[in-house]
Amino acid sequence: MSLVKKASNKSTAGRVPLYRALSKLGKASREEAKALILAGQIKVHGVVETNPNRMINPDRAHIEIAGKKAMKDSARLVLFHKPTGYLTTKRDPEGRPTIYDLLPEELFSFHPVGRLDQNTSGLLLLTNSTKISHYLTNPENKIPRTYIVQVRGLVTADEMKQMKKGITDQDEQLQFHEVELLKESQKESKLQVVLLEGKYREIRRMCLHFEHEVVKLKRISYGSIELGDLGIGGIKELETKSMGLPS
Repeated sequence: MSLVKKASNKSTAGRVPLYRALSKLGKASREEAKALILAGQIKVHGVVETNPNRMINPDRAHIEIAGKKAMKDSARLVLFHKPTGYLTTKRDPEGRPTIYDLLPEELFSFHPVGRLDQNTSGLLLLTNSTKISHYLTNPENKIPRTYIVQVRGLVTADEMKQMKKGITDQDEQLQFHEVELLKESQKESKLQVVLLEGKYREIRRMCLHFEHEVVKLKRISYGSIELGDLGIGGIKELETKSMGLPS
């Protein structure tokens, strides 16, 4: 059994499907890469390749896109102040607006680090590096994300205690790492919430469990990166080396 595994690892080490290789090089999304390959726009070692699933080593293969050699771009990370009303995706089947309707063309090949839902605003990171996005979203690294949350009704101290202890929702464990009451009234409450991983709509689901509908939700920090006074729709390039992120 072990001999078979070793032989398999040796033959496939570092190899990925061609469409994924183009994505790793930061040249296109996976779907865009597939379209380019099927259209005959990609050459591997000087020969047109139309099979998106051809296995190659992106660090060794000579790849050309429309006649130009595909070189790996240096790792980049940008901060974007996402407004409400936009999806964190490249295309939407229903034709709803996405963040790529707002981003400059040079960032079209960048992918989001995690997501913010359509009605959530604030700090969104985008990168051309799968290593950076994996590091920042890996739950094992426990990178805190901080949000300002406005909900309907008065959130009690007991409810906040249960939010930190955790609840089960749809067979999934939800838990706030930290929660602080910033403002309160009988009609609405404002909270500051810290999460250590990005589960699907975790804050909205947690608050709804206690019958508090989320009115506004905004992310203000991701690890040591803060939104600060960056205006809505604003973009800021970040220095990855000084942050100790993988290249």
